[in-house]
Amino acid sequence: MYNQRCYDKTFANEEYPKAMESNKMMDNMQYVNGDCCNMCPPIMECPRERCCHRYICHEVPHVIPCNTRIINHHVYRHTYTPTYTCCEENEYSNVYENKCC
Repeated sequence: MYNQRCYDKTFANEEYPKAMESNKMMDNMQYVNGDCCNMCPPIMECPRERCCHRYICHEVPHVIPCNTRIINHHVYRHTYTPTYTCCEENEYSNVYENKCC
């Protein structure tokens, strides 16, 4: 049961005898005062972990080139408007009657 605890094995092997010796000395002193208290080695518990989620917003600018193309469509509409003209021709003819020669 105790082997499942998370504690430093070196403390259990090295520090525990020293704690027991000081405990005996304190027992003698406490009996003089009339108080009774036994000192035990500290129990090393498994560490707890707190998880703190932080959200850090980063602004990443994106450059999106946007090209506007204007296409002009020129449509030529041909209309015909008649213009009337008038021309006059003159023909000349010479008529010789009873010519004597």
